[in-house]
Amino acid sequence: MTEVEALQAAIAGEHAALYGVGVAGGKLNGARFRTATTLYERHRKRRDQLADLLLAAGQTPAAAEPAYDLPVTVTTAATAVALVLGIERRLGAVYGDLVEAAEQDRIRSFAVQALIATAQDQLSWSGTPATWPGQV
Repeated sequence: MTEVEALQAAIAGEHAALYGVGVAGGKLNGARFRTATTLYERHRKRRDQLADLLLAAGQTPAAAEPAYDLPVTVTTAATAVALVLGIERRLGAVYGDLVEAAEQDRIRSFAVQALIATAQDQLSWSGTPATWPGQV
């Protein structure tokens, strides 16, 4: 995978994450809703950073889909939490790929920071620690 392909995969992952976290937020309340709102903002910031990196490389960032097939039907707070945890796990793998494919230090640094963030978010959404976050 090239650096540009990995960047495009990461922005596609962030688009999907925004959609999924938005859906999950509809079934959450209280502290979980506030945490989801903060997570949504972090995903939006990373999506925008990825768009900037792609534009700087002379590439057109992948556009968001109008909708996404979710791996779980979100009907309760528990299924919403499961969806968010799954999103963060998937993004961990995507950012692991970007770390591997990065040719530029600034892109590798961004990818490492995003990988760390997804690992931390997994823990806050009832995930368990992994020795090598992002490893599939």
